[in-house]
Amino acid sequence: MRHDRTLEELWNTIPASHEVFDPGSIEGLPPTARRYLTHALAPGAKLSTCARLKMSGTIKLDPGWCEFVAEQVIRWDRGFVWSARAKVNGLPVVGFDRLVDGHGAMRWKLLGLFPVMKADGRDIARAAAGRLHAEAIWLPAVLLGSDVVWTDTDQNHTTATINAHGERSELDIQIDEDGRVRSCCLQRWGDMNTGEFSFHPFGGLVESEHTFEGITIPTRHRVGWLFGTSRFEDEGEFFRCILEDVQFR
Repeated sequence: MRHDRTLEELWNTIPASHEVFDPGSIEGLPPTARRYLTHALAPGAKLSTCARLKMSGTIKLDPGWCEFVAEQVIRWDRGFVWSARAKVNGLPVVGFDRLVDGHGAMRWKLLGLFPVMKADGRDIARAAAGRLHAEAIWLPAVLLGSDVVWTDTDQNHTTATINAHGERSELDIQIDEDGRVRSCCLQRWGDMNTGEFSFHPFGGLVESEHTFEGITIPTRHRVGWLFGTSRFEDEGEFFRCILEDVQFR
C-alpha cells in the first residue's frame, strides 16, 4: 500500500528508545493502574514512545460496513498518521487521517483520484487529539509520562488523565483481575457526522491482546461513539479492527 510521506517521516526520524521498564518506578501509582501497567510492560521492555501498526478490519461508511487495510504510525511527541485503503461499493477509497505537530487533517479519494473527503482546522485537530489519547493503550509507555495522572475508580477501573496535544482527556480503562484491558472510554470532541462539534462518549471493547517485544497491547477492537450507552451498537460503533503487526521504537 502506498503510504503518506508524513507517515514515513514520523517513523524514520525518531531514534530508538534505550530506556526500559522498571516495575519499581510505578510503586507510587494507585493499585489498579499498577496492575494494568505491569501487565502491559514486562520488566526490561523498551519504553517506546513511537509505534508502527498494521491492521485490517471493517469500517462503517455509506452505504454500510466496508473492508479496509491500514498502516499507522503513532509518535507521542508529534502525533499520528493513519493511512488506509477501503472498498466502497467495490471501488477503492484511499487516504489518511492525521494529527501532526498540532495540525489535523483528513484526505480521502475515490480510485486515488477523486476527492470524497477533505477536512482541516481546529475542530479536526481536537477530534484527532482525542483519538490519539484513546490509542495510548497501543503505546503504554507514554502513560508513564509527566503529562498523565492516574486515579483508580475501583479494582477494575483506572483513569489516566492526559494533558497532551492541546487537549485534556480522562481515559477510563477497564481491566480484569490479571490487568488485561477489557474496554476504554473518554469524552472526545467530534460531530458524529452532524456538522455540530461537541464532546461525546467515545471508546470500545477489547476482544483479544498480544505481546510484541515485551509490550502487551489490545489487538482486536470494536470502537465508536456513544460507547457505554444503549446507542453504541446500533448508532455509534463504526470501526472494527485487528492489529496484525506492531513495531516499537
